[in-house]
Amino acid sequence: MEMRVDFHTHIIPENFPDFAKKYQNDKWNILQPTCSCGANIMIAGKVFREVTDQVWSPEKRISDMEKENVDIQVLSPIPVTFSYWAPIEEALAMAQFQNDFIAETVARYPNKFIGGGTVPLQDVKTAIREMDRCIHELGLKGIEIGTNINGKNLDDESFIDFFEMCEKWNVPLFVHPWETLGRDRLSKHNLMYTVGMPSETALAAGSLIVGGVIEKFPSLKICFSHGGGSLPYILPRLDHGWNVWPHLQLTEHPPSFYAKKFYYDSIVNDPVNIKFLVEKFGSSQVMLGSDYPFLLRETPPGKIIDDTLSLTSDQKRAMLGENALRFLNVPVSEFVR
Repeated sequence: MEMRVDFHTHIIPENFPDFAKKYQNDKWNILQPTCSCGANIMIAGKVFREVTDQVWSPEKRISDMEKENVDIQVLSPIPVTFSYWAPIEEALAMAQFQNDFIAETVARYPNKFIGGGTVPLQDVKTAIREMDRCIHELGLKGIEIGTNINGKNLDDESFIDFFEMCEKWNVPLFVHPWETLGRDRLSKHNLMYTVGMPSETALAAGSLIVGGVIEKFPSLKICFSHGGGSLPYILPRLDHGWNVWPHLQLTEHPPSFYAKKFYYDSIVNDPVNIKFLVEKFGSSQVMLGSDYPFLLRETPPGKIIDDTLSLTSDQKRAMLGENALRFLNVPVSEFVR
């Protein structure tokens, strides 16, 4: 039985709190309605992103899913709401508001949605407590994190305790780019989305590998958005650097060894790239993701996998649904009624 699970989708509550007013700080993003079916995400009085009711309405999502042959969406917060820059009490309030909303949405439509949460990683002890609540109280199945935390790469020693608990509790992590490197050079032409995000994702993955985090915690489950960004294509260069600078080596094996342990979503825009991901990492490590409901999303979800002629039917079935459920520790039987 083929089941389509869209691993990469984003959601925000329609009654999103006005923390800018509450905390007297215009760095907070707010949701400003433009009509009954649309709104702007605003930051400091400027439009950050235009959105439609697809981003908050589960009923609209389900309608789209039925039209586009998607059985399940995995819900994650929008990265701009990570709020790693904020005082920890305020950031925790934002995270909890979203986690509660996602858990409530899943509870209303348990056959349609799986929930992923967010944690305030600027304070690791608080992040671990909220992750505990997300997984063990709210029933969420994973945690979405950013590619850096206030400019710190993910191999920074301050995050070691967080990754240790993720491994101990078997919590899957979805790494999504935000606050991309070189932001001052990416403002024109929307290059932040098309060039900055893939580069930022590769930096995050590379730092986890060469920084020894994946070797230290070999059972960590991590999925990188957008097919890992530019990581798959620069792995030979990372390996070469590992070989020619032995005094910098922190791992037993070269980077490509550890990259095979990661998972990658399928938003790579070309069947040639899907074929490359499968050849590089195996079909078991790639899963359908569309980036619903944003403009750069794949429509319909899974088309690029369908169009990759080199894949077998078993590989396609795994990539379209089974891999995501396995990654999230969700038995297929939970959705077979």
